[in-house]
Amino acid sequence: MSMISETEPPRLSVVVPVKNEAGNIAALVAEIGHACHNLAPFEVIYVDDGSTDTTLATLRGLQAKHPWLRVVRHDRSGGQSAAVRSGVLRARAPVIATLDGDGQNDPSFIPVLFAALDQGGAGVGLAQGQRIGRKGAWKQFQSRIANGVRGKILKDATRDTGCGLKVFRREVYLALPYFDALHRFMPALVTREGFGVVHRDVVDRPRFTGRSNYGMFDRLWVGILDLAGVWWLIRRRRPAPRAEDVPQSETR
Repeated sequence: MSMISETEPPRLSVVVPVKNEAGNIAALVAEIGHACHNLAPFEVIYVDDGSTDTTLATLRGLQAKHPWLRVVRHDRSGGQSAAVRSGVLRARAPVIATLDGDGQNDPSFIPVLFAALDQGGAGVGLAQGQRIGRKGAWKQFQSRIANGVRGKILKDATRDTGCGLKVFRREVYLALPYFDALHRFMPALVTREGFGVVHRDVVDRPRFTGRSNYGMFDRLWVGILDLAGVWWLIRRRRPAPRAEDVPQSETR
């Protein structure tokens, strides 16, 4: 059964940034399709961020089986935030879900986050996943420090901003200032735009195969300049005046 209509726009666009993840693609695509079945019509946009393995060929092969699968390719690697942005810009749905392409993010939580965003109403701009049961003691320790410092400075009320599982309104995302590592500061920036953020716990799991190509920017000593920049943006935010059109005077 097709989960995308030629006439009806999708309710949800799932954006997956990948770089050299050929061994993880088929299983994750199948999981996403199963998880989003009840959210149809939906589309899945894989963004190949300059892979040098068989990622692109694998995705092209899967498109014949899954009509809801779209593929975007970067001519060179631009990083995870750039890949997410490329997918969001091409998305047709008003609501976007993102997850990492290595299998560590379980797609079964997409409907949970989608429901949380929907139940929050138009005033909620982001449903943020927060990982439990994280794999790797050293990575967990580093992230705990980074998240603790970030939370004290930005006061974003989010335990784990580095989780790739997010569901958000496309228009809200496009209103955010774009920079590298944007995806790791979305709760603070969404709040800056006047929208609410809701949180749901999600289960972390081991990657399917291979090694990580993204993920280093959740370390405090790498992201300190970004943290300072986001703090500055929040401090400089001023309420925008409400604008409305003034009708032309009637001719007398």
